[in-house]
Amino acid sequence: MAHAAAIGDNRSGMPQRRLPSAKKSDRQFKWLLVTPAVLLILAISIYPLVFSIWVLFVNYDFQIPGHAFVGLKNFQQVVTDPVFRYSLWVTVALTVANVAIEFLLGLGIAMLLAKSFRGRGLIISIIIVPLFISPVIVGQAWALLLQRPFGPTNYLLSQLLGHEVTIGWLTEFPFNFIALVVADVWQWTPFMFVILLAGLTAIPPHVYEAAELDGVGGWQVFRHITVPHIAPMMMLAITFRLLDAIRMFDTIFIMTGGGPGTQTYTTSFYLYTIGFAQFHLSRATAGAWIFLVLTLLVIVFLVRRLLKPEAK
Repeated sequence: MAHAAAIGDNRSGMPQRRLPSAKKSDRQFKWLLVTPAVLLILAISIYPLVFSIWVLFVNYDFQIPGHAFVGLKNFQQVVTDPVFRYSLWVTVALTVANVAIEFLLGLGIAMLLAKSFRGRGLIISIIIVPLFISPVIVGQAWALLLQRPFGPTNYLLSQLLGHEVTIGWLTEFPFNFIALVVADVWQWTPFMFVILLAGLTAIPPHVYEAAELDGVGGWQVFRHITVPHIAPMMMLAITFRLLDAIRMFDTIFIMTGGGPGTQTYTTSFYLYTIGFAQFHLSRATAGAWIFLVLTLLVIVFLVRRLLKPEAK
């Protein structure tokens, strides 16, 4: 009878107290599940970070034995290196040129394809194909198109202009920079296009209908209706693309190799050359931290601008 009464009490739906040992086992089991992920994060992020901080203040060079403490000498060598300072300017110039051209082209194409028409889906599918191609492949393809004398670019320009064209697109200034910009714009304009197209298609149609009834001109519609509605998407596209363009390396490595000389060195390419070609790992690490701080300043500015409309 006592056993039946206990079963009846259990079926009544009343919550039963769990023993302290069971609660302790649950907590230990949760930590057991989380521990592998924590250890993995520590192994691939925290340890390299701490190791790089140590490398900053020692002479970690494969060409010089030992790891003597040198203080801030590594930073001094990087800051006083004219190639490093030049690479910063090249990075800024290429980044601004790439992002500006990609934004304008992406916005223009998005506005052309904002309205539905027959074949629109096929055109969009073709436009976004470059996004799925590796930058290494893009660089190699454009190098084959532009290199002299085998690339078809000079031949086509000769036929178009009526005289022989012998431009060294990968070896002559400013054509090597133009070649890098063209390759980057070709690949990443679709990124701008996709984000801006999403913003344009989200604008309510009745806003444009009301402007049309009021006789508002096309430029005024773009300035006072389109831009305010897609301003957050514009800022989002520019922010993401800018942060990626700062790290430009693959295309330069394939197309120009940083040359001629150090003419097309970006900061990423400079750090690669110092660290993995000349094996001055301490200097490369110091340069990477300087570049990281400068990039963080840009990130903070862009993120604050990006979140500003939400704060209102």
